[in-house]
Amino acid sequence: MNYTYAILAGVIIGTITRLYMLRTDYRQYPTHLHGKIIHVATGVIAAALGTVAVPSILEENFTAVTFLTVAASQFREVRNMERNTLTQLDNYELVSRGATYIEGIALVFESRNYLVIFTSFVTTLVYIIGYHWFDTMTSIYMRNITGAIAGIIAGIICLLLSKSLMSGKRIKELVEIEHIPLRFEGAGLYIDNIYMLNIGLPDRQEQILKNGLGFVLKPHNDNVKVTLANLGQRQAILHDCAIALGVYRDTGNPSLVPIAKRDLDTGRLAVFILPSDRNVEKAKDIIGWVPVLENAIRLPKKRLRREREQAEH
Repeated sequence: MNYTYAILAGVIIGTITRLYMLRTDYRQYPTHLHGKIIHVATGVIAAALGTVAVPSILEENFTAVTFLTVAASQFREVRNMERNTLTQLDNYELVSRGATYIEGIALVFESRNYLVIFTSFVTTLVYIIGYHWFDTMTSIYMRNITGAIAGIIAGIICLLLSKSLMSGKRIKELVEIEHIPLRFEGAGLYIDNIYMLNIGLPDRQEQILKNGLGFVLKPHNDNVKVTLANLGQRQAILHDCAIALGVYRDTGNPSLVPIAKRDLDTGRLAVFILPSDRNVEKAKDIIGWVPVLENAIRLPKKRLRREREQAEH
């Protein structure tokens, strides 16, 4: 069999998958054209590697498959590139992303290349299976049509699977978000009964009451309380709000800093932001759509349940 069309189908579907997962949203990554070109180029390479692996195995040319191990090391460099770039840029943000958020973004860019390899591999494999399924057909053209249809269907399924794998949980799935007016007790800024920070200057207090917004995130269970306690998760909330709504501050104003603090008794999280666009409903939506960082997820209830079951047995 001539594998040209099967390889072409795998590369095309794999590249389309990478393009689909390469979306610039309100979090602004990748922002610039050259950053996108780098990720598209690595996506094409990943698609080619996943595609040529199938003919190599079928032709018992196992040496070619070892290129996949070389590719894995190269994709780790993509992860390092994203981490280093975002870390450098984070120093110039008025509200930084934080190391936890940056590590999550870098991990996502590496894993997407592996999803491209998987999609291309499956597409090419199903194309070849579809080609040989109707060996009784005398027309090679019809065999290629059958293989192409089978490969495209498999590619679409893999694309949907990739979308499912890349869509993690959002904050709105874990908490109830409530808008609470800001208030001062003396020099202390409070959201509900949660103390946020100390502002002594009356002018600064007036600015904060005029431009600031306060929200309380009520966790649904004890697992969420531990997740909200993670400093990286809190910083991700503040950063996404600043990116989507702007931020009312400049350098040299330590009092005009968005902050998130926890109620130690109940586990609720109070979020204080200073948006340029002071829209309460939009701010609630942005907070709700903040991704739950993998490094912030903790499951203490699951651990306690397992320990209880082991003790019973």
